[in-house]
Amino acid sequence: MTTRAPTIVWFRLDLRLADNRALAAAVQTGGPVIPVYILDDVTPQNGPNTDTSGTWPMGGASRWWLHKSLTSLAAGLEQLGSRIILRRGDPCTVLAKLVEETGAETVVATRCYEPWAGALETRVKAALEQSGTAFKRYGGALLYEPEQLRTKAGDPFKVYTPMWRAALASDAPKQPSPAPAKIAAPKSWPKSDVLKTWGLSPTKPDWSGGFSETWTPGESGARARLDRFLDEALVTYNEDRNRPDRTGTSRLSPHLHFGEISPNACWYAARAFGSGKTGAEKGLETFLKELVWREFSYHLLTHWPTLPTTAFRADFAHFPWVEDATGLKAWQKGLTGYPIVDAGMRELWHTGWMHNRVRMVVGSFLVKDLMLPWQSGEAWFWDTLVDADLASNAASWQWIAGSGADAAPYFRVFNPVTQGETYDPDGAYVRRWIPEIARLPTKLIHAPWTAPKEILAACGVTLGKTYPKPIVDHAMARDRALAAFKSLRASASA
Repeated sequence: MTTRAPTIVWFRLDLRLADNRALAAAVQTGGPVIPVYILDDVTPQNGPNTDTSGTWPMGGASRWWLHKSLTSLAAGLEQLGSRIILRRGDPCTVLAKLVEETGAETVVATRCYEPWAGALETRVKAALEQSGTAFKRYGGALLYEPEQLRTKAGDPFKVYTPMWRAALASDAPKQPSPAPAKIAAPKSWPKSDVLKTWGLSPTKPDWSGGFSETWTPGESGARARLDRFLDEALVTYNEDRNRPDRTGTSRLSPHLHFGEISPNACWYAARAFGSGKTGAEKGLETFLKELVWREFSYHLLTHWPTLPTTAFRADFAHFPWVEDATGLKAWQKGLTGYPIVDAGMRELWHTGWMHNRVRMVVGSFLVKDLMLPWQSGEAWFWDTLVDADLASNAASWQWIAGSGADAAPYFRVFNPVTQGETYDPDGAYVRRWIPEIARLPTKLIHAPWTAPKEILAACGVTLGKTYPKPIVDHAMARDRALAAFKSLRASASA
């Protein structure tokens, strides 16, 4: 009887067993399967197009999540009679060595979409085929491949709404598949790195305490998060998703980024749950639109790979951004004097996540009140978000800056006081993250500098000492930003 050669499953941003097309294809061969994860800090720094797409090694918060997610994946594989092999370095070199060690005849992987990913996959394929090893790439990170949806003219989409309509008019996303019941093991396992030696989790200092309180990385954690969202928030999602003082969003973004759950699983689970719930129609539609909005970001990144570093709108290349290291540091630390902004930045530092409405507010404050370049905010989010996703991060920052595709117009400047009063009307969100002003009356909580001295004193607030005064005057900053935008338009038309 002929023994089948092993198949290597190269895990990337697909750290799950269910609805993993690459893994399923390997299992279906009937032969041994060797799962491997390669920590690749090389390609994102030295890959192609780094002059235009930037260098993006995984940030600190993402590395914390990766450690937990790989631990979860390893446990899941062991339950199926398998294990995860950990290696570090250039995937071309690592995979070629593994093929030599194991005699594998095929390597399978899930497609990635970062600017360097396609070239890497091409290099891997060429290197493996030289030694007679097949390389097969599968979809699974998106509902639709970026090349699948096109305008009527056959071009990539630059506006979201037509893409949403095209998605509805196209074939339905693939139904998710269950995890394999068992994974055949090789006769002997290649050597593996020990996860803790990678130093992914912080130690001195260990800033991740709030992360562990907030998140459960891994496939089971992703499914539990989805189930909780469907049970508790889908019906009211359309209204509550804008309220940072409520648990009204799915918080699935880090799980989706690391591939612990597929967008297809989210799509069909939400439809199955929402279609049978009275009053859930609007919430369901909005959630599905948010899944396609994520697709839109990947669509843009794939067709415009310079999106992470270069303004999508060419006229913004000459925008007169300012240099303000002091303002940037105050923004990063949540010490701007604007409570809704500071609450968001402190939530980010403590949990590795920030409510989407607040992301827009803090983003607007950075690029319009402080007139700092959106790339500064993008870089900070990249390091501090557990859901740091190159496509979503770049597209969203360009959206708020007014320089991106289908972006909010630059002259739309969020008023941080009005935003706080509208979306945190009782001040609960601000009080949670800024305890030093928690005793202020609700009518003053979003603008402490307007409080009478006697109220500030009674509430234990000393502006400039216990809580900062506003670092800019919003009205004046808005006028400055709009004047800069008008000068940009004038120079573009000259």
